[in-house]
Amino acid sequence: MSSQPYSSFAVYQSGPLTVIGFGRNRPDRLDLGICRDELTLLLRSTKCQSLAVDLTNVRFVPSGMLGLLATIPKLGVELMVFNPNPEIREVLEITRLDSIMRVETVPVSGMLAGES
Repeated sequence: MSSQPYSSFAVYQSGPLTVIGFGRNRPDRLDLGICRDELTLLLRSTKCQSLAVDLTNVRFVPSGMLGLLATIPKLGVELMVFNPNPEIREVLEITRLDSIMRVETVPVSGMLAGES
């Protein structure tokens, strides 16, 4: 785990494979600038090679957040999205964002599922 506090997301695992999620935060209520700054800091401080974003229990991802995620592969970091709901998955397909990120359904429990 990263010891760096982040207000926009929870870090479930850090290192070459870094896994983040929104926990009880709603992506549509986050300050995108702060989220971008925190994500950049996380990627640099962990020497991240692959970033997995867990969307378990997330109902909606705003276009600005999708744009932010779309910049991750441009930084040389593989991007994965775990457990998007059917509506988010459809948006990723329609916008072709699924061509720059792996979209997967994975089993989660406890902290990854947004539980405390």
